[in-house]
Amino acid sequence: MNTPALERPTPHPRTGGAHPAAPLAQVTIIGSGYVGLNTGAVLAYLGHPVVMVDRDEQRVRDLQAGQPVIFEVGLPDLLSQTRAQTTFTTDLRAGVRDAQVIVIAVGTPPTASGDADTRAVEQAAQEIAEGLQDGQRCVVVVKSTVPIGTNRRVKSVIDRVLHARGVQAQVHYASNPEFLREGMALHDTLYPDRVVVGSDDPEALRALQQLYTPILEQTFTPPPGLPRPDHKPLPTLMSTDATSAELVKYASNAFLAVKISFINEVAGLCEKVGADVSEVARGMGMDIRIGAGFLQAGVGWGGSCFPKDVLALQAVAAEYGYTLPIVQAAGEVNRRQRAHMLERLQDALKVLRGRQVAVLGLTFKPGTSDLRESPGLDLIQQLLRRGAHVRAHDPVALSGAQALYPDLDLDWTPSVEAALSGADAVLLATAWPEYLHLDWLDLTRRMRTRVVLDGRNALPAELLRQDGVAYMGVGR
Repeated sequence: MNTPALERPTPHPRTGGAHPAAPLAQVTIIGSGYVGLNTGAVLAYLGHPVVMVDRDEQRVRDLQAGQPVIFEVGLPDLLSQTRAQTTFTTDLRAGVRDAQVIVIAVGTPPTASGDADTRAVEQAAQEIAEGLQDGQRCVVVVKSTVPIGTNRRVKSVIDRVLHARGVQAQVHYASNPEFLREGMALHDTLYPDRVVVGSDDPEALRALQQLYTPILEQTFTPPPGLPRPDHKPLPTLMSTDATSAELVKYASNAFLAVKISFINEVAGLCEKVGADVSEVARGMGMDIRIGAGFLQAGVGWGGSCFPKDVLALQAVAAEYGYTLPIVQAAGEVNRRQRAHMLERLQDALKVLRGRQVAVLGLTFKPGTSDLRESPGLDLIQQLLRRGAHVRAHDPVALSGAQALYPDLDLDWTPSVEAALSGADAVLLATAWPEYLHLDWLDLTRRMRTRVVLDGRNALPAELLRQDGVAYMGVGR
C-alpha cells in the first residue's frame, strides 16, 4: 500500500477543561485493537494529538471513514468527536517521527506451548527504531500483555537498530499494562482503579504521570454517555519496576479466573446439596476481604485475556521450574464446567442426538463482539459432535461467527423467536440485556420441549417453573 504523507493532527485546547498544567504530547499508538483503539480515543479526547498505526490496510481505511472495527459501547461517538486530532495510518516509521510517547499495543496470541507470541511486539520495536530521528526524545511504552523480560527485549532491539543506523535518539522505556474489561473499555480507561507504570527511568515515569494527569486527578469533563461514577476514589498511580508491572497483569487476570472457577466449583456442590449458589455468593461477597465481583456462577470464562494469560503465566513459571497448581486447576474447572452443562442438558432430554437446541449468545460476554474462547461457541461445537441440531443467535456477532465458522453445520438464526420455535431446549450462554427483557413465557410456549438451561442465572427462574418450564440454572 502506498501510504500518503502523514498529516499530523493539530493540537487543540484540552477537551472539557482537563488539567491545564500538563502539556500536550503527540502520542503514537501501534495496534488498533481493543486496547490500542480505546486508549487512543481517550487520549485524543483529553486533547493529545494521536497517531494510530495498524498494518491492516482495510482496518485503517475503515477507521479513516469513522467505522470502528470493534464493538465497544460509546466508541463510535468518541472517535467521531476526536477525529480532528486523530490520524490513522499503516506507516509506522512515519508515525513515530514526531512522537513524544510511543505505545506498543499489538496482539500477543498464545503459542502452542501456551506462552505469549511476542513477534509483533519485536517487529514494532524494530520499526520504531527505523523511524526515530537524530535528537528525538521519546518514551516507548509497552502496553501489550507480554512475558517477563519483554521490556528489556524491546530496549535491546531499539538500541541495536539505532546504533546500526548511527542515530542519536534519547529513548526512555516503561511498562504500562492495561486492565480493561471488554464492553467497558472506555469506562475503565477514563475511570481506572489504578495506573501501573513499570520503569526505573525517572524521565519515563514523569512523562507518563504527565500524560495521565487528567485521569489521575479526574479533571476532565466526562464524555456524553460515559458519566463519572459516583463516590469513586481517585485512581492510584503505582510506580514499580518493569518486571513487577509485567507480572501484575498476568497475576490479576489469573486471580480473577481462579475466582470465577472457584464459584463454579461451589455451584456444583450447591446442586448436590440443594443450596442456591447465588445466595452463597451473596453471603461471601459481603466479606470485604472477598468482594462480590467475579462470583457469578455460569458456563465459565472465555475471551481474549483470561484463557491466554492463565496459560502464559503457567508457561512463565515452567521456564523457572516452578508450578502454579491453583492456576492450573482454574483452567481444568473451567473446561469441566462446559462438560457439566452438556451433561445437565442430556439428563433433561435423555438423548441429544437429533434434538433441536437453541443457543443464545456467541460472544464471550455482553457488550462486545469478541468471539475468542467463547463458551457459547464451544458448547455449540460439542453439541454438534453429539449429533444435536443447533440454532444459534447473537444480537451483535451473528455474522462474525458465521464468517469465522463457515463449515459448522447449524442454523444461524436472525431472531430469538426463530431460534426457539419448535426447539427441544434453549441454552443461554451470554447474558445480553436484549435476552433478559424478552417475554420468556411466550417464547417457551413456542418450544416443542420446554427445557431452559440458564448458563448465566439471568432468567426469571420461578416464573418459568410456575408455568411448567423445566428450568435449570447453575448451582441453583
